Amino acid sequence: MHQFSAPHASLGDLDADLAARVIAASADVALILDDDGVIRDVAVGKADFLAEGAAAWMGRPWADTVSEDSRPKVEALIGDALADLPSPWRQIAYAVPDGADIPVLYTVVRLAARSRPAPAHHPETRPDSSSGSRIVAIGRDMRSVAAMQQRLLIAQQTVERDYNRLRHLETRYRLLFKLSSEAVLFVDSASRRIIEANPTAHTLLADSNKSLVGRVFPHGLEAEDADSIETLLASVRAMGRGEDVIARLGPAKREVMVSAALFRFERTVQYLIRLTPQTGGGDGTLVTHTRARLLDVLDGAPDGIVVTDMEGVILSANTAFLDFVQVATEGQVRGRPLGRYIGRQGVEVMPLIANLRELETVRQFTTVVHGDVGTSTPVEISAVAVPHADRPCLGFILRAATQREGDGDSGQATVTPPRSVEQLTELVGRVSLKEIIRETNDMIEKLCIQAALELTGDNRASAAEMLGLSRQSLYVKLRRYHLGDLTPHDSN
Repeated sequence: MHQFSAPHASLGDLDADLAARVIAASADVALILDDDGVIRDVAVGKADFLAEGAAAWMGRPWADTVSEDSRPKVEALIGDALADLPSPWRQIAYAVPDGADIPVLYTVVRLAARSRPAPAHHPETRPDSSSGSRIVAIGRDMRSVAAMQQRLLIAQQTVERDYNRLRHLETRYRLLFKLSSEAVLFVDSASRRIIEANPTAHTLLADSNKSLVGRVFPHGLEAEDADSIETLLASVRAMGRGEDVIARLGPAKREVMVSAALFRFERTVQYLIRLTPQTGGGDGTLVTHTRARLLDVLDGAPDGIVVTDMEGVILSANTAFLDFVQVATEGQVRGRPLGRYIGRQGVEVMPLIANLRELETVRQFTTVVHGDVGTSTPVEISAVAVPHADRPCLGFILRAATQREGDGDSGQATVTPPRSVEQLTELVGRVSLKEIIRETNDMIEKLCIQAALELTGDNRASAAEMLGLSRQSLYVKLRRYHLGDLTPHDSN
C-alpha cells in the first residue's frame, strides 16, 4: 500500500468537519468506533443502504449490527486497528429481513487520541468523544459487484450446461455415425476430398485396410456414374437439394442410392453424402440380405398375405393375394380398402379389424374373398396387429378353406361344410354375430335338406318340391353341402 509522502504539506491542518466530509465522500458507509468497537458515529452515502437507517446503529457494538457469520471478521478488523497493523479489506454482510444479505467491503484506520472540546453546534456528540482513540471503518457497498458475480456465475453455469449438452450431442452423433448401417461421408465441396467416413463407408468403399480420408469422391464408384453424381452435387450446391441417383459400386456393380446435402462448418462448405445399398423395396429403405430373403419367401408363399394400415387400407400384398382377388399387379390393390375384397358386401372386415385392434391376433376367421371378375373363394384368415411400430399396421394371412371329396375323384375344391352347434358357440367373441348367423343358417339348411331326402327315400324331385325349391337349386345346395352322389349330368 502506498501512503501520502507529505500529508502535512499537501493536506494542511484539516479540522474535524473537513475530515468527516473527506471520509464520507470516500466511502459508501463510514463508521466511527471507540476502542471497544462501539459505534459512535455513522455516515451513509446511499439512501437505500439499510431500511432502519444509520441512527439504529448509534451506541451499539459494530459486531451486533452485522450477520452472525461476519462477527469474527469485525473482531479481526478491530484487533488489527488497535494493534496499529495494516488492515486488509474484509467483506462484511448485513442481514436484511426477507431479503438477500447486503455485502460491504471494509477496512479500518485507527486515529490517534486527541483532547479537544466538541463544537457547540454538535450537541449529539458523546461526552467521552474528546478523550481516547477512535477507529474509522470505511465501507464500500458490494451489491453491484455481488450482482455481477451472480450473473457471471449464472453465465458460467449456462456455459457448462451448454458444453455438456454439446458434448452429449457429439457423443450421440459419434455413436450414430459409427453404428449407422448406411455409408456416410463428409466431403469438402471445393476439393471433393473425403474429410470423414464412418465404418460402413470404409467397409463398402475402401480398398483392403486403406483409409478413405483424403481420397477424392466418388472413390470406389463406377466411372460411368461420375456425371450423374456430379449433376447431383452441382444441384445441391446451387439449390440446396437434388434428386437421388443410382450408382454402381465395384466390380460386382452393386447398386447404391447416392443422396447428398450441403452444410457449412466454420469457414468451409461440406457435403454430407449417404450411400444406401439397394437391397430392399422401391421406397429406398435399407434391407439386409437376411430380411430380403424373408421378403422373397413371403412374396412367393402359397397363402395370401396382405398388409394394411390400422384402418384397413391395403399397403402391400403378395402374389397369392393378387391371385385371390384376380388382379395382375400390386398397384391395382394398393390404396384400396380390404373390405372391397373380403366378406359379404365388405361388411365383415370392420368387426374383424375391431377385434384385431383389441386382441392383436385373430385366428381362423372364416369368410370369402371376392375377385375383380366376380368369383368368390372361401378362406380362413389369421391376422396380427402391430400397433407399436413406427408405422402401425395390420397383417392378414388368407388360406383357402377347401375340402376334397372322400374318393378324391373330382379333385375340385368345395366349400367348407356348416359347423356343428359346438363349433358355432366357440366362435362367439372371435368373429362377428353376422358371421355366426350365416353359419347357423347354413347348418339349418343342410339339416332340412337331409331330412327331406330321408323322407322321400332320396327322391330329389320330391325333396325339392317338399322344400319349395327348384330341382336346379336343390342340386346346387347338394353340391355345396356334399350331400348325395352327384354326377355331372345331375345338374342338367
